[in-house]
Amino acid sequence: MAFNDCWYYIIADSRNFSVPATLTSGQCFRWSEFDGRLCGTAFGRYVEIEQKDDGLTIYGADRNEYEKIWRGYLDMDRDYEEIRRIVTEIEPRLADSAEYAAGVHILSQEPWEALCSFVISQNNNIPRIRGIISKLCLNYGEPAVNAEFAREESAGYAFPTAQALATVPEETFKKFGCGYRASYLTDVSRRVANGEIDFEYIKKAPINEARKLLLSLRGVGPKVAECALLYGFGRLECFPVDVWIRRALESEFTGGTDLIGSRYAGVAQQYIFEYIRRNPDKFIKK
Repeated sequence: MAFNDCWYYIIADSRNFSVPATLTSGQCFRWSEFDGRLCGTAFGRYVEIEQKDDGLTIYGADRNEYEKIWRGYLDMDRDYEEIRRIVTEIEPRLADSAEYAAGVHILSQEPWEALCSFVISQNNNIPRIRGIISKLCLNYGEPAVNAEFAREESAGYAFPTAQALATVPEETFKKFGCGYRASYLTDVSRRVANGEIDFEYIKKAPINEARKLLLSLRGVGPKVAECALLYGFGRLECFPVDVWIRRALESEFTGGTDLIGSRYAGVAQQYIFEYIRRNPDKFIKK
């Protein structure tokens, strides 16, 4: 069967979900746009997602796969309209950001991919992050489902497991462009591979305990831990602070700390992040 002959259509309110905004919002690094579709690999499966009017078409997936993988990955069952109401009630100054980024969902990624990706991401830029991850996938990832249809070679491979990366020499990571992060990647891969970090426990543990476990990993600081918890473990109360968010907290949202630690702090953070990076002049400290 041809790739385009296998697809599943979902009715989705474009007001509350934008595929392009979600998949290019800095949460993950394995999606690219081709011919109006977002093409990428997650959970070892390559698909292409097209959004038109009030629906999504996922090429390369059937209904069963949608229910088992993509529905949760895209966070289709959460009421984001209600979340926007809640966060703007906590912080009224968030209204413009929440409206601007209304279509952004928080992805539910594989915990290991999220943790590893954000270890690589620190003090790095998106093209370099994507390049490093592509090399890891090409060299150490297993072939993905639908690999033969992938529009980029690296998209034809799953994200490599911690066990696969634990055997890679640190020098190889350096050759891939990891720089000083190579030693972090080596340590994190080995400790996850040998079972020191229980991902299922982190999903359910008290949030400070979950943070403590991730922070025990070499190369995992507060920002990386918060990103991994938010995007890989479904901990929506986490609030990553990078240079963009810090700038917002020092200008547009000065003194506005009520969001941090609230139930949907991570969603609010994503709204701010999207708005500020698209409208940086609004957040220049006077």
